[in-house]
Amino acid sequence: MNAVGPIPTPKGVPPRLQARFARVMAFFIPVALSFIGWDILLRLLGLGSLARRTAAGRYQRIARRYRRLATRLGGVWIKVGQFLSARVDVLPESITAELAGLQDEVAPEPASAMRRVIEREFGRPVEACYTGFEDAPLASASLGQVHRARFEGQAVVVKIQRPDIRQLLEVDLAALRIVVGWLKRYRPVSRRADLDALVAEFSRTLWAEVDYLAEAEHARRFAAMFAGDAGVCVPRVYDERTTRSVLTLEDVYAIKITDYAAIEAAGIARAEVAHRLFRTYMHQIFEQGFFHADPHPGNLFVDPNGSAGWRLVFVDFGMVGQVSDEMRQGLRDLAIGLSVRDPDRLVGAYERLGILLPGTDTRRLRQAERAMFDRLWGKSMQELTRLDRREMRRMAHEFRDLVFELPFQLPS
Repeated sequence: MNAVGPIPTPKGVPPRLQARFARVMAFFIPVALSFIGWDILLRLLGLGSLARRTAAGRYQRIARRYRRLATRLGGVWIKVGQFLSARVDVLPESITAELAGLQDEVAPEPASAMRRVIEREFGRPVEACYTGFEDAPLASASLGQVHRARFEGQAVVVKIQRPDIRQLLEVDLAALRIVVGWLKRYRPVSRRADLDALVAEFSRTLWAEVDYLAEAEHARRFAAMFAGDAGVCVPRVYDERTTRSVLTLEDVYAIKITDYAAIEAAGIARAEVAHRLFRTYMHQIFEQGFFHADPHPGNLFVDPNGSAGWRLVFVDFGMVGQVSDEMRQGLRDLAIGLSVRDPDRLVGAYERLGILLPGTDTRRLRQAERAMFDRLWGKSMQELTRLDRREMRRMAHEFRDLVFELPFQLPS
């Protein structure tokens, strides 16, 4: 067990959370030992080709087991899986594809437990806080769940944290830090990311998600950004019924953005929805430097009954992002470099965005970009769809291999 280091068990937490910690460790210890055996010892014995041939299958099996673990446990592990599924820049497809469908949907807490949270926060029965509180949740996720109710005659949704969520986060993050400590010893991973910085940022994001006062402030800021745009809707915050653990918002739930049949039945063109979503994100990132960082289908709706036509509805502001002036300039350079076919500008943008390690030899990257421009530039979407599939696969693998060979890193 010394190969993976000591495992300090968190103290002062309930037995069920101690068991949760042990379950996480029981998953990751064999994974760590597997990496040591296959990817280090076999290479030292001159059997690296065997490790490479079996890598895709081994990684897929690990990802499949992790997905089952995350689905059972929820909490931090769902969000780690979602993060990993998006990192096609540094993780093989055998891992990202297996985790791609991982959703933050877990079994709901009993209504009685959620009622106790409300009563603890406001010091009075639920019926004295709301009328028509619905015990069946509208949505249930790993950190909390949402119930419908009425407040002062208005339809609202009440977002309530799960009981003991803060202790659960402490236990899960303690386990995550131990696992990251092991990964830091694995050079193919550590050279691509400042793991300590990533965990610190991830932890800050999670703690922010369980501070509903901060989420309320994010919603107000977002609403102010689009105050003059009748095509964007942000729910009103009811401060009288909002604390760190309970958030009360205007009920703006409408047609889910992925319910294409309902959108078209309402007479709304899907292309218009896509264009408006794109435009709002350009405004958030390039003009405001503040953006909604969790735009999955459960957080985006289309309301056909706006005062000036249909509206794009954003909900759940627990996860937001800030874009520094330096990063905005890097993103602008990236867009300009693509539009004018300038590999030098693109590489400069990568460096400004912090996704290339200092001292990287970028000559081959520039060559690959020029080759991609020469093959694909100026072709219409119709022409691109006519390209031979084998050629498209060959180009995709060529560029993917380049990404894994060059020392790209994950910015924190």
